[in-house]
Formats: sequence, structure tokens, C-alpha cells
Amino acid sequence: MIRNRYNRFMMGLFSCLFLTACNQQLPSEYTQSDSLPQIYPDYTDVTVPVNIAPLTFEMDDLSEEMVVRYSFGEKEIICRGNQSLPDIDDWKQLTVAAQGKDIQVETYACKDGQWTRYQPFSIHVSPDSIDAYISYRLISPSYTCYEELTISQRCLENYDESVIYDNMLCTDGPKGQCINCHNYQHYDPDKMQFHARHNLGGTVVAYDGKIRKINMRNDSILSAGVYPTWHPTLPIIVYSTNLTHQVFHIYHPNKIEVYDTESDLIAYDVEKNEVANIEKDPNEMEVFPFWAPDGKYLYYSSAHFEYPDSTNNKVLEFVKRYNTVRYNIYRKSFDPATMEFGPRELVFDADSLGKSATLPRISPDGRYLMFTLGRYGVFHIWHNDADLWMLDLQTGVVRPANELNSLKTESYHSWSSNGRWVVFSSRRDDGNYTRPFIAHIDENGKGTKPFELPCADPDFHRQFMKSYNIPEFMRGPVTIKPQSFADVLKGDGEPVKYVQKLSK
Repeated sequence: MIRNRYNRFMMGLFSCLFLTACNQQLPSEYTQSDSLPQIYPDYTDVTVPVNIAPLTFEMDDLSEEMVVRYSFGEKEIICRGNQSLPDIDDWKQLTVAAQGKDIQVETYACKDGQWTRYQPFSIHVSPDSIDAYISYRLISPSYTCYEELTISQRCLENYDESVIYDNMLCTDGPKGQCINCHNYQHYDPDKMQFHARHNLGGTVVAYDGKIRKINMRNDSILSAGVYPTWHPTLPIIVYSTNLTHQVFHIYHPNKIEVYDTESDLIAYDVEKNEVANIEKDPNEMEVFPFWAPDGKYLYYSSAHFEYPDSTNNKVLEFVKRYNTVRYNIYRKSFDPATMEFGPRELVFDADSLGKSATLPRISPDGRYLMFTLGRYGVFHIWHNDADLWMLDLQTGVVRPANELNSLKTESYHSWSSNGRWVVFSSRRDDGNYTRPFIAHIDENGKGTKPFELPCADPDFHRQFMKSYNIPEFMRGPVTIKPQSFADVLKGDGEPVKYVQKLSK
């Protein structure tokens, strides 16, 4: 299978280069179709950043060959083969010339010796550029097997991918490890953190040229930090602390339920290695914190849940009521001068709609809050009904982002540093694997048709048996070597000091 994919890829590549260089003509005899071509990935009428890698695609049927013409003005690229694979230098020239306007795409396909010309479509090229890199966790969509996973990074301007950290570097036979929850301070790849669970576990923090392993467990907090958010300017990371469990449905389209029996918020000072509780209400389950871009508010999700006094097994009690648990979105003010948080304020009352809201993320200009909404629960990546919603913090108008959503799961999302793009995880292709999709967001908070992360081989994602989790934008690549992270993880973690509250 790998050899066949390689042969298809190279044949398409050589044909594309030959035709581009020689300007070979398009088919002269063909039948005109009234339909758009059925292509994978679906790049018909999408909006892309001017600096995106070439949009490669293939016919999603039994066509024997295809010819594709990308054009703007007098510039054109013609590709021929089983796949359309524009040369990256030619593509860059075309997108730069077409920025703010449309590239026209003509597609011809040959089946049983007969050519068909499909209706042309457009690729709108936005002058808004996109951050050069994203990072994500690559993991099989299973429930217990997690050793073969990586935190990887991808250049969006080409197809280069590299590993930030490989889980197997610290796995020793039955003593396995699980890495997750990478996060950056204001898109800076030199200021990052991620967690390692189980064998040699700890929180890895890279800051000011140093890599440290932090042992954040302390008797005064619920657990080590889980879901992180880094203050945009201060050396402060806020985490939720979670007692997380999972159960399996016997018959249910969601397959699995991941839930917390308890969760709180804590704040960690990177420089002082101090940690303090922010919220510690036994009847409130806080999760998914996120700083506003000015650092003056902390947004998060929280659900109210009370256990009967007679409860001696919280897991069993929670499972009985799991589909009644709904999260609202709140925020707390934060004063950098005193390092104090204010009382919580309700931002979005999802419970009143019979829904649950998670993963609040604020646009860099502070105006829009994007979140995931489902019928219940906290771990919406496993919920088929999960959709993206948008709240205008200036007007208070909230709406489903239908232009971004599909019939399958939409979950984790991240804003680009200029606020003009979002990347999010979606299972729209097959319902099982999450793939990164990117969409433009205009000044009115309106999105365009999402497009799938471009690949050098357009068939790659249909062959790749791993999910992309937690896509995050970065201004550049992480340059720390994976082995350097592993060396730090193999050492002892620095124990945190618990304080009643952080100090300036």
C-alpha cells in the first residue's frame, strides 16, 4: 500500500512539473458537466491565507487521470496525473499575485477514455497571513493504547513536520508514559509546557532558555495541573486540577464518556515555583481555563454538582447522573498589581438552554469568544453533537458557527495570533479521526468554509491512522530537541511550594 501511494504521488508530481514547465494544453475534446468536481480534500470555494502551502487534491471517484489548471490573470499552473500537486514555488507566486482575489480552478477527469470538464471553482486568497506553525498531539483514536504518540509541529507554509517530543523516549516496557496538554505563552515556541503522566511523570516547562521538570502534586491541591493556560505577559500558568475517569457505553453513538468527579483551578508561578488554589468549591467543577488577551480576565467552564451526604463512591454516583451535568462559561477579573482574582461572573448560561459549554477561547482582539457546545458533559471531543459557537463579547450576541460546523464532532480550537484564522479538530471526514481544519474569521466574527490541513500527498489523511488533538498556533517552531526533553523527564521533578495566594 505504501509503495502504491508513493508511485501515485511521484507520477502526479512528475506530470505536474512537466506540464508546468512545457505549458502543455488542456484536453481539447471533453464533455462539459454541470457539477463541481468531487475532490478530496474538498477545497472548492474555500478561503486560504496568502502564505499557505499548496492545496493538493485528487478525484474522489474512479477517474483514471485528471488535469487541473490553477490560474489568476496571466499566471497559471497545470497539473496532470492521478493527483493535482502544484509546485510550491509556482504556488507561492500565484497566491501572492492573487491575494485579495480568487484563483480559478478548472478540473478535467478521464474515465473510460473520455474526458469530462467540471464546473470551475474558486480559491479565495486572503491577504491575511497565518502563523507559520501549528503543533498537535498525534494519537491513535483508542481508549487505552497511548504509548505511540507524539507532540509534533507542522509548518503551514510547506509540508515540513517534526517531532517536539516522542512518548516512547521515556517508555520502558510495562512502564509507559502519556504526554498531553502542550501550551505556549502568547504563541512563543520558546515558552512552552506539557505534561507527562505515569512513568517519570511531571510537568515540563521551557522558559528563558531552561527546561525544568516540575512535580506539581501537593496535599493542598486536588491533583497536579491538567488543562493549562499561560498568562500573555506574566510568568503565570493557570491549570485546572481534575480527577478524570472514563466509562464505555454498551450501545451509544458516542462510544465513550470521559468525565471529572472533581475539578478546581490553581495558579502556578513559573519563576517562584509556587502554586495556589484559585477555586476550591466542592460543588463546582471548574475546567478549561483561558486568559483574555489583555491578561485582566480568566475565562473557564464550570458545572454545579452536589454529591449526597451518604455518597461513599463518587464515581458510581456521577455515572448515574453523567448526562445531566452541564457546564456554563464564567470569568474572573485579575489584578496584575496584587495578583488577586475577583469573584466569578457568568458569561454564558448554557445550562438554561439544556446544553453544556466548554473550551472558551478568546480572539486576540478580545472581542469574540469561541466555545464548544454539546448536550451535556465536559469532554466534547467524544460527542457527535458537539459544535462550535461564537459569542460577541461586545454585543452579547451568541450564535452557532454553522459556517464552520459539520454533522460530526467539532471540538478543540485555537485562534491565530492576528485573530483572522482558527484551527479546530473535526471528525467530519469519517467520524473516527480528528483532523485539523482551518477557517478565516472576518472582523464581524463570520467564518468561511473550513479547509483541511493541506498535505503533500492529498490521500495522506485517509491512510494515516492517527488523530490530531489540541492544534495550537505558534509563531515559529520549537527548536528544543526531543531528547533534551527526555533527559529532563528522566530526572527528579522540582516539588512546588504551596502558598495561600501568589504574590507580586
